[in-house]
Amino acid sequence: MAEREAMMKKTVAVLFGGQSSEHEVSCMSARTIVEALDKTKYNVILVGITKDGRWLHVDNVNRIADKSWYKGNKSAVISPDAGMKSVLVFSNKETEGSAAVSMIDVDVVFPALHGLYGEDGTVQGLLELAGIPYVGCGVLASALSMDKLYTKVIVERLGIRQAKYVSVCRHELSGDGAVQAAARVEEKLSYPVFVKPSNAGSSRGVSKACDREGLIRGLRLAAEHDRKILVEEAIRGREIECAVLGGAEPKASGVGEILAAAEFYDYDAKYNNEESKTVISPELPEGRAEEIRLAAERIFAAVDGYGLARVDFFLEAGTDEVVFNEINTLPGFTSISMYPMLWEAEGITKGELVDRLVSLAFER
Repeated sequence: MAEREAMMKKTVAVLFGGQSSEHEVSCMSARTIVEALDKTKYNVILVGITKDGRWLHVDNVNRIADKSWYKGNKSAVISPDAGMKSVLVFSNKETEGSAAVSMIDVDVVFPALHGLYGEDGTVQGLLELAGIPYVGCGVLASALSMDKLYTKVIVERLGIRQAKYVSVCRHELSGDGAVQAAARVEEKLSYPVFVKPSNAGSSRGVSKACDREGLIRGLRLAAEHDRKILVEEAIRGREIECAVLGGAEPKASGVGEILAAAEFYDYDAKYNNEESKTVISPELPEGRAEEIRLAAERIFAAVDGYGLARVDFFLEAGTDEVVFNEINTLPGFTSISMYPMLWEAEGITKGELVDRLVSLAFER
């Protein structure tokens, strides 16, 4: 009986870590996901990706918490050869010049990766080549949504309001170029403005500029994270988030509000400041929660979303107008992350949520 049940289990490979600035957040998300996966239904394989891009087999989730996984000597490879039928290959260099290689059949991959080289379509492309079902959005939706500039181009066509913006490229900042780029921004936008890397997450490299000096400093900071930079008008208002879940007929959750301890919800405010809080089902003006839900579903469909995403908005001060901010196709799964909290408010536990996400991977 136990043998038959073991054979019926699906093997889930959870990828975590990664080379992006959200490495630590990914590690926290992986722990939450692994704990939520029903061990009577799933065998779990852990693959950690170090900041310098090494892939390691991690034999215990506790090694993520104590960070001992970085010292592992077992490398992991997902072969792009679809003929291998979803096989994960581990290589353990036991002695110099020799290696023991084992191959483990994998039914599905849960890429608990945020940011570059994880949420941007690169890992999704590898898994497509390998023929392995995976949780979350596909290559197109991942790449589009990760790039804030191109997301704005898509949302413009929907007629949904968003912040006015100017794009700047890293190469423009050399020499006196930064001054010229700042002047171009000033022609279209008034201070204060927000400066963001086009491809980044968890507000890494984001700054607020109130004058030209701050703008140039912000452009150079953002350029450390991406070659494309987005400068946006500052929208004063409440920060509202909405979760989307599903495949052919995705549905949006209720909404949640971010009460940031800092001037804006940057990385430190999000993960290091205990004063930052989230409010589920906040009181909003009549009709605004439904407007946000419908906008979230439309944006998710427009980028060809699948599985999950968190869509972020502002409720503008003074007008109460809904303003789109950004979409995250692999939102955080930490203990303080809005995405699982919003679905828990709808009566869906973390265990049920990850089970549904895995099921959606197979449905695709």
